[in-house]
Amino acid sequence: MSTSTRYLEIADRLAAELDGCAPGTRVASEPELADRFGVGRAAARSALQELERRLLVRRVQGAGTFVNRRIDYVISHSRPPSWHATVSAAGATPRSQLKSVQRAALPAERAEQLQCRAGTEAHLIVRNFFIDDLLASWTEEWIPVEVAPDLDLAVHTVESIDLVLRQMGRVCPVRAWCRVSFDIPPAEVLRGLRIEASVPVWQVDSVSRDATSGRGLLASTAWTRADAVRVVVELGDPYPGGVAPAAEQAAVAR
Repeated sequence: MSTSTRYLEIADRLAAELDGCAPGTRVASEPELADRFGVGRAAARSALQELERRLLVRRVQGAGTFVNRRIDYVISHSRPPSWHATVSAAGATPRSQLKSVQRAALPAERAEQLQCRAGTEAHLIVRNFFIDDLLASWTEEWIPVEVAPDLDLAVHTVESIDLVLRQMGRVCPVRAWCRVSFDIPPAEVLRGLRIEASVPVWQVDSVSRDATSGRGLLASTAWTRADAVRVVVELGDPYPGGVAPAAEQAAVAR
């Protein structure tokens, strides 16, 4: 095999070896691969980049390269607007890390989304989210203080904001509006997600309301690594008669 395609042979070999490895398993470094396969650092780097293009691994700045697992993150009116519930439904393990929580005046755009007055006191929560202990998302969430006055205390012990709102606010959050885009995030978010400045991510802007009263509960923006999830938006009912095809019913039953 020619030198120019040697990295593809290495990538194929590594892909077969990594098949079945648990997400988060550390992958050999460029120097280790170069030594193992008797190639230069450039070929080793190209092999890892090829695995990254195939979404089989993810490279985290300052940490290394790890076995990847990409899940479908489904956004639907029939599903709760909850990171933990959505990731769990995809068969992965969710976790959140609180970066900061403070009370601040609602900016005009957020106030309009929540149908509140600009300047209304709100909780501003910044969190990191993980899938199978791999960093996946950076989220900013705005919640009017009147919805759950002690929420800033509860988030230190309860990871799910959806659960906190249901228990403390006595509300039933549903996703009322959502916009999904794919772009380069702000520099602070890029650093927080440990990705290069040229790498785009999913940006999901969302508003949740109370299912009963229609009251605005939460306005958020989440920036999520594309190598962590595939965002799937489901709108309407694909089966107007209320019955799914037999093959899909069987799949759900499994």
